[in-house]
Amino acid sequence: MRIKEAFEKRKKNGQKALITYIVSGDFGYETTKKNIMSMVNAGADIVEIGIPFSDPIAEGIVIQEASQHSLEGGTTLAGIFKMVKELRNETDTPFVMMMYLNTIYRFGTERFFDLCNECGIDGVIVPDMPFEEKDEIQGTATAHGVDNISLVTPASHDRIESIAKDAEGFLYCVSSIGVTGTRNEFSTDFDAFFDVIKKNADIPCAVGFGISGPEQAKKMSQYCDGVIVGSAIVKIISEYGEDSPKKVYEFTKSLRDALDE
Repeated sequence: MRIKEAFEKRKKNGQKALITYIVSGDFGYETTKKNIMSMVNAGADIVEIGIPFSDPIAEGIVIQEASQHSLEGGTTLAGIFKMVKELRNETDTPFVMMMYLNTIYRFGTERFFDLCNECGIDGVIVPDMPFEEKDEIQGTATAHGVDNISLVTPASHDRIESIAKDAEGFLYCVSSIGVTGTRNEFSTDFDAFFDVIKKNADIPCAVGFGISGPEQAKKMSQYCDGVIVGSAIVKIISEYGEDSPKKVYEFTKSLRDALDE
C-alpha cells in the first residue's frame, strides 16, 4: 500500500517518483541507516535496499565491489532486517529489498517474508528469477502482504505484454540490456518500449539501470512514473565511506530538484 501511495502522491502533484538504491551494510549498518535517511530527507519516495550477494549477476562493477565490501564487513540478512526495523521508527517511506533468489531460499522463504512483514518491507525485486518462475515465491509474498516486483527489459519482446499485465507494486523497466552501472548514452528505442508497457500495465512504471545524474533522470522521467538511481549513489558511498551521508543527501536533492523542474 505504501508503494501505491508514494506514486499516487507524486502523480497528484504532477511530479515523478524518485527511487534510490543502496547496498546494505557497506561501511556498516549505521552508515547505511544514515544514508537511507539522507535519501528520504532529500526527497526519495521509495528506497531499494540492496542485499549484498557473492555473485550479483545483474550488477556492474560498482555494486559488485560494494557488495563484496559489505559481506567482508560481516553484513547478514538478519542484521539488515534489524536495521530496517530500527529505520521504521524514523520513516514511513516504502522500502523494497533487491536481492537474489538463493538468499531467500537459504534464509527460508516463509521466514524471510514473515520478517519482511514484521519489519516493514513493502516489496522485493529478484532480478535472477524469470517471470515464468515467479510462483516460486509469489504465494508466500502475497500471504505476507509483500509485492513481488517484476522487471521488464527491451529484450523481453513478446513477453513485455504478459509481464506488464501481471505486475504488482510497480513495474521495473530496465533501460538497456546489460548490468547495472552509470551510462553516458542509451541505445534503446524508449518510445516503442514504453508504448507496449503503457498499453498493458495497470500499475506505475519506473525506469532504472544506468541513470547517472540529474539531467538523465529528468530526461528519462518523460517516459514513465518514476526513475531509479543506484550505481551513482553507491559510487558516492564507496568514495566517502562513513562521511557519505551529506554527499548522498546533496546528490539525491539534485535528482529531486531536476525531476521537479
